Amino acid sequence: MNLRPPAIVMKAARLGAFHQSRLSFMRQLLRRLKAENWQFQRTLWTLDDQGVGRAVYTATGPERSYSLVAFAHDLDPALRSDRVIATAWDATFALFDGIPDAADLDRLEANVPRQEAGRISSRELCMARANRSVRLFEQVIQALAAGRQPDPQCIDDVGYLMRTTAVYGSGKFGAADRESIAGRAELAAPFQAEMLTVYLIRAFTLDLVEHLALARAPQHAVPLAPALRRRVGIGNSTGLGMAPFLLNHPVLLNNWVRARETALQRVRAVRQPSSSERRAFVEFLARARAGIGHWHSEHALQHGRILQLTDDLARLEQQLQGGLLHRDAPWDALYRWAQAQLSLEAQECLVSLLLEPYGHLVDELGATMQADEQHSFCIDGSMSLRQLRQILGEHYAWVKAIDFSSAGSRALFWYVSEEKLEPRLGQRYAEPGQELEQPLAVARDIAQLQAALEPCADGQSVAGFLLEHPQHRHSVRRVQLAPAFPYADIQDNLIDQALLPIDLLRCKLSFFGATHFDPRSDRWVRITLFQNAPFPHELDQVAADDWSYPSLDCQEHRRECLAQ
Repeated sequence: MNLRPPAIVMKAARLGAFHQSRLSFMRQLLRRLKAENWQFQRTLWTLDDQGVGRAVYTATGPERSYSLVAFAHDLDPALRSDRVIATAWDATFALFDGIPDAADLDRLEANVPRQEAGRISSRELCMARANRSVRLFEQVIQALAAGRQPDPQCIDDVGYLMRTTAVYGSGKFGAADRESIAGRAELAAPFQAEMLTVYLIRAFTLDLVEHLALARAPQHAVPLAPALRRRVGIGNSTGLGMAPFLLNHPVLLNNWVRARETALQRVRAVRQPSSSERRAFVEFLARARAGIGHWHSEHALQHGRILQLTDDLARLEQQLQGGLLHRDAPWDALYRWAQAQLSLEAQECLVSLLLEPYGHLVDELGATMQADEQHSFCIDGSMSLRQLRQILGEHYAWVKAIDFSSAGSRALFWYVSEEKLEPRLGQRYAEPGQELEQPLAVARDIAQLQAALEPCADGQSVAGFLLEHPQHRHSVRRVQLAPAFPYADIQDNLIDQALLPIDLLRCKLSFFGATHFDPRSDRWVRITLFQNAPFPHELDQVAADDWSYPSLDCQEHRRECLAQ
């Protein structure tokens, strides 16, 4: 059985329907923390009754320790904002490489609360900030201070008490470069330092809420019930800054998608599932359906997709009632049926569900999702233009379907803002600045490369061509990657007026493991991370990887709480 071809997978609309899966980076992290018996300590807590002060959480593994350094602030609610241009936050954080001493904490306190205006060092792996949920934070404190549990319906509907607005790593603002830590086993998989940072921020947030409730009512306050506590994740607001990552890291994108497609291929090839595998799939499908009931979005397009997904998963459940799972190669048959009958949202949800019973087949693929991008950066100048044309014909035929003579097909341009050094999209015919355009219009640039090649002889070398046409270097490099990395390109026009940047955001966030994807416009989105996951102190007591869909017991517990 072959992998799904890039022509199917690498369309923006399908990438924008991806869901979290066993290969998502959060799940890889928790499986490792559990398997290696990592130990966690809150080594410092100096917050006052208003929740202002310092805290340090240290995670210790087989070879080294990492510490989240948290600074909690007394923020005027009027200053609370999701926007990247904000200059003050409820809490700011750094992930320290090792265990900080007093001098480290003083240095970090002088810089981390300032975020972009400060500077950190190579001893820090990440820097982050977060704001309290206006809807839920105070409500939970009031309930706990009164000696009762908060409304589980509100917990489920919002999903988080704090929402990060940035988690920076990989050399930003002085932090350690990716290359300096990529050789560490625990950080080799993509974004493990960032995921650990968010995981520890979640622990800090819940401790902060319970601390404030206790300070408000020492005689009456109660902690959050463990089952309800786990249903609180960390929110995140993400905008256009994330979108170009997939275009600037083609080999990494290829490796992420190829791992997922290989996992799907392996499961579809299973001829006779065991009874436990069939039961697991049916249970995860039921859990997914229950979870969708708490996925809300006011964005018209996403709201419609959620409604369609609800109907499609009900149809999927009905399809199982005819005994399909007891036939030969049922997973392949189920996928083929879904491909013909269901929406993209449901098809890609099914891909994730099919992987759930098969950790023994797919989890090892997480080790293939990293990339040494320097190794693939060099251009092969000795390649003939005949070979280059052959690659273009085989891997970029999709570009010919785009009519770049129309204004709408060239309507947008990507640039980097001067104020925040963040990627932005401009309207080519209505806004200034297109001379600052970034080389992210892959399809247009490939079309221009093809046009420039037309008068050239097949026997000419790539080196000779680029001496005369250096403006095509970035496109030639991308084309030469295609045979080895077929999933490296998003096969759509990314400067078309009809582009939905949220599709690119959704793709990347699904690999993080995000849930409750909620676009606030076509250019930024809110998500939830680590909802239902065990906390650090619970990892040795519960399964590390049975939390990405709400348990059916969780739904029953919510009904019991509401009935009390």
